[in-house]
Amino acid sequence: MSDLRQYLRQDLMPHILCPGCGHGIALRSLLRVIDRGTIPLDRIVLVGGIGCSSRMVGYVDLRTVHTTHGRALTFATGIKLARPELEVIVVTGDGDGLGIGGNHLIHAARRDVDLTCLLLNNATYGMTGGQAAPTAAPGSRSTTTPGGAREPSFDACRLVEAAGASYVARGATSLPLALDDVIAGAIAHSGFSFVEILSDCPEFYGRYNALGRGPDMLQAQRSRVIGPRPEIQLGVLHQRPPALEVQAT
Repeated sequence: MSDLRQYLRQDLMPHILCPGCGHGIALRSLLRVIDRGTIPLDRIVLVGGIGCSSRMVGYVDLRTVHTTHGRALTFATGIKLARPELEVIVVTGDGDGLGIGGNHLIHAARRDVDLTCLLLNNATYGMTGGQAAPTAAPGSRSTTTPGGAREPSFDACRLVEAAGASYVARGATSLPLALDDVIAGAIAHSGFSFVEILSDCPEFYGRYNALGRGPDMLQAQRSRVIGPRPEIQLGVLHQRPPALEVQAT
């Protein structure tokens, strides 16, 4: 494997991610997949919205678009319609992509738009002060739920599958090589590809919920996703031929 720093804008270093944040692991997985060379670099476009996860797009020295809050998928859809030969990859968070931009996520999945959406789930709005995201577990504390969240959390994968996505997978930053595989599968798939990435936020979610430091949270995450009966299922959860291919037959 080559030095992945070749894909980063060195003039923007150091990055803004907090110590222990899982987003850097997720970015490294994406860069490892890009480094495999299956897609020419001049055909890749990365699109991000607003938030810690979306900020990652700006650090990559490829064609990148930094858009408005919750609207990354709408910009990405426009790019794909105008330039269908491009490989469009959206990097978003649970707040940006599932909260503020949830409506766009549903309809991008319904249309089965041929692009890849990587949604990093850290259960919080990290960039704006640690508010509860739609993925926050019931009972979890945040700046907006000091007494504990009362609402059930979204299962993002089940949501997009029900909406019509033709590739749905889940990965975790505690198992980065397995994460590489589901990202590569998503990019290779024609149709709307969705990967939820479990990524820890020690600074806000961890601190408000007394979950320890970054390594503690990473180990706790790992214990939930491995074993004979894992609490959270990883891997490809749903895959079918894309909608346009089905219609053509």
